[in-house]
Amino acid sequence: MISAVDLRAGMTFIQNNKLIKVMSADHHKPGKGNTVMRLKLKDLRSGAITETTMHPDVKLEPAIIETKAAQYLYSQDQTAVFMDLETYEQYEVPLDLISAETPYLEENMSVKIDFYGEEVVGISLPTSVTLEVTETQPAIKGATVSGSGKPATLNTGLVVTVPDFVNVGDKLEINTQDGSYIKRANK
Repeated sequence: MISAVDLRAGMTFIQNNKLIKVMSADHHKPGKGNTVMRLKLKDLRSGAITETTMHPDVKLEPAIIETKAAQYLYSQDQTAVFMDLETYEQYEVPLDLISAETPYLEENMSVKIDFYGEEVVGISLPTSVTLEVTETQPAIKGATVSGSGKPATLNTGLVVTVPDFVNVGDKLEINTQDGSYIKRANK
């Protein structure tokens, strides 16, 4: 058992027969009263995200999540297909389970599949991915990095705010945690 005070982002636990992942955990000490943990939680099976508070001494049952290296192959209907890089076994994952990760997926991309026992509960992406700009306004001559930016559509359909000097066809490094532009990838 783990205490609520020990919860950190990325940890998983079981509560009321639900598999819960901690998105964020903050220790909060109000002016009056006892300390509480402010938590943002995601139900890994339904995808529902909730914000709640818990007393720091609440005991929770940890859930052991195993990861396997895999390669994203393709999406068909409402399913994404991944292949285990060691056994070549294929896993079908419902797209609604990985809806937050889908805009970053490209064919043949390496990811990690998260398992709770035999059940697939999600995927883990690398911290950044390189995607190509397919649509944006023309570059502004003399533009610098400090401009306000412009929207750009990437080859996966993701729309990101980029600096004014970015052109169609440029490859960009994108942060998969918040969807922000990092830099232009080396050509």
